[in-house]
Amino acid sequence: MPRVVLDTNVLLSGIAYPASMPGKILAAWRNGSVEVLLSAYILDELRRVLPRLTHRHGLTAAEIDDLVDALSIQAEIIEPLPAEESRLRDAADELVLDTLLAALNVSKSDYLITGDKDLLAVADRYPILTPAQFWSLHGGP
Repeated sequence: MPRVVLDTNVLLSGIAYPASMPGKILAAWRNGSVEVLLSAYILDELRRVLPRLTHRHGLTAAEIDDLVDALSIQAEIIEPLPAEESRLRDAADELVLDTLLAALNVSKSDYLITGDKDLLAVADRYPILTPAQFWSLHGGP
């Protein structure tokens, strides 16, 4: 079973658009065919951004809190491993990459799944896939 770190943008897209590729990945997680690793940073970012997308998902503030709490229980929570030097243009993306490094070193994760172009730009050095790439490898047609 693949063990993956999901970037915030994948979580947001999966919640807002259940029929999308990220939505299929979240469904695979719910069905137990994918294990997900997250950091407190990713969960906090999700909690900050979800209220801005209420027009897409229709969740109340209380439902958002419940959803993020449920995700934090269902996922393996890991502490990012900070790097010695910056590798990315956006400092916020560094924390996501640091989550992947911790997941690889401590929890034997397989990939980071993201739609972030800055993170995908370093996919030649780290196991980073788009949702579509992951789905073609592990999900189905």
